[in-house]
Amino acid sequence: MLQNDLLIRAAKRQQVDRTPVWMMRQAGRYLPEYRAVREKTDFLTLCKTPELASEVTIQPVDIVGVDAAIIFSDILVVPEAMGMELVVEEGKGGPRFPKPLRSKADIDALVTDGAVERLRYVYDALKLTSRVLDGRVPLIGFAGAPWTLAAYAVEGRGAKDFAAVKTMMYNEPALLHTLLDKLAGVVSKYLVEQTRNGADIVQIFDTWAGIMSKDAFLTFSLPYITRIIREVKANSDVPVIVFARGATGALKEVAACGCDVVGLDWTVDLGEARENVGHRASLQGNLDPVALYSSPESIRAQVRSILTKFGSHPGHIFNLGHGILPDVPVEHAKAMVDAVKEISTELRKK
Repeated sequence: MLQNDLLIRAAKRQQVDRTPVWMMRQAGRYLPEYRAVREKTDFLTLCKTPELASEVTIQPVDIVGVDAAIIFSDILVVPEAMGMELVVEEGKGGPRFPKPLRSKADIDALVTDGAVERLRYVYDALKLTSRVLDGRVPLIGFAGAPWTLAAYAVEGRGAKDFAAVKTMMYNEPALLHTLLDKLAGVVSKYLVEQTRNGADIVQIFDTWAGIMSKDAFLTFSLPYITRIIREVKANSDVPVIVFARGATGALKEVAACGCDVVGLDWTVDLGEARENVGHRASLQGNLDPVALYSSPESIRAQVRSILTKFGSHPGHIFNLGHGILPDVPVEHAKAMVDAVKEISTELRKK
């Protein structure tokens, strides 16, 4: 039984005494304790060592006071489990795939059989973390949306315009659908396994949803997200969050895809989003991550503004509009968390 179930109740649009708060990338480089662990190991080893992954997962719960832990991993471990070589070199432009997928033969060579089992280290980390947390807060599992995984896999790395995957989308849509179908099949089973191994709620990250048109998003991304949600819901009762960064023109469609929570980036007005889609799903967000560079007084004012726009309605999870930046002062992150707890409690008493 969860001692703090605020996140789960808010995800289900139930009444809460205050707004729950957590941060994307909350287990990361802004924490000195995380950097101390990273000094002793490389990124992928950290992801694949359950004891270390569990340790850094729990750090922000203890240090910053967030209302949930999110398992430490990376979305790109899924393509890696399907046979792609994944390279992560610190300070060299982020993760990359040295042999990107550019042809039918490349995509046909992806191995779906056994891919879910090859991610066992994630399930082991979830089980260990759930045991150590002992119900203090919910544990979040996650995966990348098929479109975002495809964008990285075809491009080979993060890019400014993602020309390779978008060219495939325009010139060879059937081939791209084949890739998306393979990824969706693995991600569906992967998230189901996470729910069976300790995840109390899961989030689907579509980080690159905003690089394409609304029509393209509704064709090449949302149907696969919907399929994944159906699979998760058929096998568990955990809530599902969808964070489609930049897909601001498709919020109504995202809210109707079967998810419990729609994650919002910082460009969306939370009050308008609540009016438009808040009756269909809970909303998560959406402080600009850069705002955490400002003074604690400014952070507090911005937190109040966001909470006031949402009001005392059920169904809000406070978060950043994207991941916390690596050089944000810890005390600023804690100022945000404390402000959410105090101000949301105050607003609900009025």
